[in-house]
Amino acid sequence: MGALIGRDLLSMADLTSDELYGLLQLAAALKTGTMHLQCHKILGLLFYKASTRTRVSFSAAMYRLGGQVLDLNPSVTQVSRGEPLIDTARVLDRYLDIVAIRTFDQRDLETFAAYADIPVINALTDLEHPCQVLADLQTIQESFNGLTGTTLTYLGDGNNNMAHSLLIGGALAGVNIRIAAPEGHHPLPEVVAKAQALSGDRTEITITTDPEAGVKGAQVVYTDVWASMGQEDMATSRIPIFQPYQVNEALMAQADKDAIVLHCLPAHRGEEITDGVIEGTQSRVWDQAENRMHAQQALIASLLGVE
Repeated sequence: MGALIGRDLLSMADLTSDELYGLLQLAAALKTGTMHLQCHKILGLLFYKASTRTRVSFSAAMYRLGGQVLDLNPSVTQVSRGEPLIDTARVLDRYLDIVAIRTFDQRDLETFAAYADIPVINALTDLEHPCQVLADLQTIQESFNGLTGTTLTYLGDGNNNMAHSLLIGGALAGVNIRIAAPEGHHPLPEVVAKAQALSGDRTEITITTDPEAGVKGAQVVYTDVWASMGQEDMATSRIPIFQPYQVNEALMAQADKDAIVLHCLPAHRGEEITDGVIEGTQSRVWDQAENRMHAQQALIASLLGVE
C-alpha cells in the first residue's frame, strides 16, 4: 500500500480499484490479528458535526496502532471565533501527522487539504462519506466471500453522501449499485456520471423510483435516515414521501433469499427500517459498525506508511 503514503482521501474516487482492494485486505488482516502494526503518530479529529461511530472508531483505530488522538472540537478552538480555515490548516499541519475532518461543505475539506501537507481524511461531508463505504464493502466481502458481481440496493434519499459514496465505491469494487428513491431525491448527475466512468462495463448502475424493483434479487439491502444532519426541521414532512422505501419484512421478501441488511446508523426504527429487520437474522449492522474501526485503521496505516 506504499502508493497511498502521504495522500489524502477526500472522495472514494481518490482510490483505484487495486488500492481499494488492498485496503480491504489489510483491514481483514488487522481484524483477524494476522497482522499487527505500530506507529507513534498523532491523529487530529476536526469535527464540525456530531458523531458517535466516526469519532470513536477513528480514535480506537489510532490507539490500536499505538498512536495518539487530539479531539479538536471547533467550539473550543479559534475556529469558533472565525479563524480562516487556511490558517488553521497550516498551523495544524505543523503539529499533527494526519487529520480526519467531518464538516458540511466538501469545498472546505478540499481547501484544508490544499493548505496542509499531512494526509487529510474525509470523515463525512454533505457530498460523500468514503470511510463508511470502506467498512460497508468489508462487511459485504465477509458475508459473501467476495464483492464482484454482488448487487447492492440503497433505499431512501439518493441525494446524500451515502448514496454518492456507494455509487463510486461500488464502481471501484465491481458491485452493482441500485438507488431506489423518490423523484426529486436522486443522486447528483455528476456523481452518477463519475461512477459510470469508473465502472466502464464492469458493473450496472440503476436509478429507480420503484422500491420493489430495486430490491428484487439484491444480495445487499442498504438504508439510511430520511433526514440527514442539518435537515432535522424537515424530518416529519419527509416521512410520507419516503414511507414506501422503508426496509421492512415485506420488502426484504423481494430480495435474494440470502440477502443481508446494512444501515450506517444512527437508525430511526419504525421509519426507514423496522425493528424486526434491524434485529433480524439478515442484519449485519453491528458487524458493519465494528468494521469502521478496522477499515479506518487500515486507511490510517496506509496513508502514514506504518509498517
